[in-house]
Amino acid sequence: MDKTLFNLGTKLKELREQAGFTQSNIANFLKVDQSLVSKIEKGERSITTDMLERLSTLFGVSVATLLNRYVKEQTMNYSLRAKDINTNDYEIISDIHRIALNSDFMTEKLITSSKEDNEYE
Repeated sequence: MDKTLFNLGTKLKELREQAGFTQSNIANFLKVDQSLVSKIEKGERSITTDMLERLSTLFGVSVATLLNRYVKEQTMNYSLRAKDINTNDYEIISDIHRIALNSDFMTEKLITSSKEDNEYE
């Protein structure tokens, strides 16, 4: 079994369960069959780069976090009040996380740039 696939599967299952999502929820979000999600979680199937990117934004973590089951990264918390969460809701969650991840990235770059500017003064 490929170690990277196993790590991805383990991390995906962990994040999915923490978020309270089902394999069917994830399958609908990715527009794939639920059995594929099951095989990914078992480390039996690989996924596309697009699917990896979509999953990382859905869970609000970096791609590196998804690929390494030992990396612990703070996930973003959110609160939803709905009887049913549909595929569009998962898209919205993913979009919100993408904005937050980009914001964190830009803040880090600004801090780094500011420190570098202060070193040259």
